[in-house]
Amino acid sequence: MHNPTAYLKMRVLGAIDMAEGNTIRDRIRTVSQMPFTDEDGHSRQFTWRTIETWLMRYNKHGVTALDNQTRSDKGRPRKVVLEALQEAIEKVLPKLHGRTPTRGAIYRLCIEEGLLCRSQVAPNTFRRLVKQYEMLKPHSEVTNKHRLAFAKAHANEMWQADTLYGPYVHHDNGTPTQTRLIAFLDDASRVCCHGQFFFAETVDTLIEALRAAFYKRGVPQSLYVDNGSIYTSKEIIQICARVGCLLHHAPVRDGAAKGKIERYFRTVREQFLVRQLDLSSLEALNRAFTEWVEEHYNAQVHSILGMSPLDRFALDRNRIRFLPPNEANDELFFVEEERLVRADNTFSFKAVRFEAPRHLPDRTVQVRFERKQPTRRLVVYSKGERMGEARPVNLIANDRKPIHAQEV
Repeated sequence: MHNPTAYLKMRVLGAIDMAEGNTIRDRIRTVSQMPFTDEDGHSRQFTWRTIETWLMRYNKHGVTALDNQTRSDKGRPRKVVLEALQEAIEKVLPKLHGRTPTRGAIYRLCIEEGLLCRSQVAPNTFRRLVKQYEMLKPHSEVTNKHRLAFAKAHANEMWQADTLYGPYVHHDNGTPTQTRLIAFLDDASRVCCHGQFFFAETVDTLIEALRAAFYKRGVPQSLYVDNGSIYTSKEIIQICARVGCLLHHAPVRDGAAKGKIERYFRTVREQFLVRQLDLSSLEALNRAFTEWVEEHYNAQVHSILGMSPLDRFALDRNRIRFLPPNEANDELFFVEEERLVRADNTFSFKAVRFEAPRHLPDRTVQVRFERKQPTRRLVVYSKGERMGEARPVNLIANDRKPIHAQEV
């Protein structure tokens, strides 16, 4: 049965005015018990919550809000990351001891091992994704496709980014913890735009590395990453949209698609990680890595380019869009959430009341903030325009009348 048309929705909303009931909610519940005939002659009945949603959208946006719209995430999984699904499958396959795996058996084994949960992915969804992305085929069969060697014509046309597991470093509590290297490589010049070791691979660490890379080497036209959870997060999508960088994701289980960054990681393992490194702290490891990148890797002649990556990068210096480090550009890397400004021109954020920088009562605004210190600095935007920074409400100061008002 098709979704109800806008005409049918208007008929349902029109019946609210004539329905029995003392309140609008009572009348909506009465309408929810009434049958309606659609254009195909079928009898339809709708829940009171559905009717209430239609009425709210109609009052706010008019008739156009009742038109059926295609979901923006249609055809894509919303609760499970494809990379996590592939990792779970690869972990349970050895437990089948060579038996021919079925999607149902693998799903049950993933649930039993605690790698997946039913609320995260349903059985039918699991079977569909496994079949769609050929996750049970040997890796060689999936990636054995015709490829051509390519390179972008100019520096900063495309960066490739990925994460590499690094050495164990003593944490602040004294416990050895394995590090992660997040690195960005320019496709045309092979310059390592930035690389940094972290104790964890999170959205916060990716934002920190991305900010340093943009300030150091400029803003690329596109960023090519895999389907890991941090690379598909809404924060990274927002940042790339603000700076005008297209975010592209490699096909699932196709590591060769990011061949240049994978080859760079091989160089890191063979030339940097084999050294006698100071692993007493993360700062010492990052200092040694930065020195190796700038004085050895970026400065040495590349076998493919015939010149050093830095010299090749410098040829396109006039084409590169640099991002000067300042307070305004720092806001490009903030997280964004929506808040409703109350009638007294205040809104609530992290259990703290803030005063809007301008008179914006009864409006929905976008609040940008830093993830590590969310309440330290809040920047308010309205319809894409920067309104200013919000301040915590000072009730005592607001109680004081202006001087000119007192004189009158």
